[in-house]
Amino acid sequence: MKRAYNFNAGPSALPLEVLQEAQAEFLNFADTGMSIIEMSHRSKEYDALHAETKALMKELMEIPDDYEVMFIQGGGSLQFFMTAANFNTKKHAAYVNTGVWSKKAMAEAKVYGEAYEAASSADKNHSYIPQEINILPETSFVHLTSNNTIYGTEYQTFPEFDVPVICDMSSDILSRKVDVSKFDLIYAGAQKNLAPAGVVVVIAKKAFIETANTNLPTMLKYKTFLDNDSLYNTPPVFCIYMINKTLKWIKAQGGVEAIAKNNQAKAKLIYDVIDNSNGFYKGHAEPGSRSLMNITFNLATPEMEKDFVAKGKAAGFVGIGGHRLVGGCRASTYNAVPMEACAALAEFMKEYQKANQ
Repeated sequence: MKRAYNFNAGPSALPLEVLQEAQAEFLNFADTGMSIIEMSHRSKEYDALHAETKALMKELMEIPDDYEVMFIQGGGSLQFFMTAANFNTKKHAAYVNTGVWSKKAMAEAKVYGEAYEAASSADKNHSYIPQEINILPETSFVHLTSNNTIYGTEYQTFPEFDVPVICDMSSDILSRKVDVSKFDLIYAGAQKNLAPAGVVVVIAKKAFIETANTNLPTMLKYKTFLDNDSLYNTPPVFCIYMINKTLKWIKAQGGVEAIAKNNQAKAKLIYDVIDNSNGFYKGHAEPGSRSLMNITFNLATPEMEKDFVAKGKAAGFVGIGGHRLVGGCRASTYNAVPMEACAALAEFMKEYQKANQ
């Protein structure tokens, strides 16, 4: 079976083993004679899957006991509004602007209340992670975006604050070890490292949820999901099932530390080509802020970039064009992208340089 070298930024590659397992049991989950997408979310079979998925998430991320794992629909974009609606209970909320997604989060927050830019990397076209962050008095929380898919930057270490911290980890969750206790709420759309689009994993301190605004519609309250084990309404069972499979795959690889080591090696293959190209490839992100998930670079002209993407596609590389807002080129090397795909892309980049410099 032919498989593309999938470097899509999202939805993105899932582990082949996970896809094959889902295919094999799609018509008969847990000997029920039904597909997972046909059965009741109140059944004992689904209940066991739901509980196991939460337990795996807690184990792999070493989530403290005073946190809850929740599954919420609506994608990361709903979380932009939902976090502010629930927790902007003081004068204003702080946002660190590292690119498109953090700006969108701040824009949604302003629909509900006041929000301000505590730091920004816009002065250098979001090529770095800002280190000086100005938190004003009466700030409800600070919002961070851990990895920036469009510009290819990522927090190498996270700053600490005297106010609650909310973090969008949609594009790098489970790609490296993170101290969950440093955050009051983490959210992550599944379609990068976990599952198909359709569910968001939310990891939140239970005491933090208790501080939330209560004057909200039922389905916009985190407390609804906390109190009902994410089962107030029908959850996206297939997506949660796929998260379960992916978490088991991560555990089988040796856990998050092994995944992180592999991710570093994969990214190095491509960054080394960029760094050794004598300027033929120009990396967008500053070295100290480089993402292990999204490697962004430019060639001499937009026309050459289009040619690079076209020739790459002909050679089997999918998704290596940059985001429509910024152009350029991008290789997204999420957890499930295999080492051989990154090695093949690195060789293609060397060959393209030889033919075109």
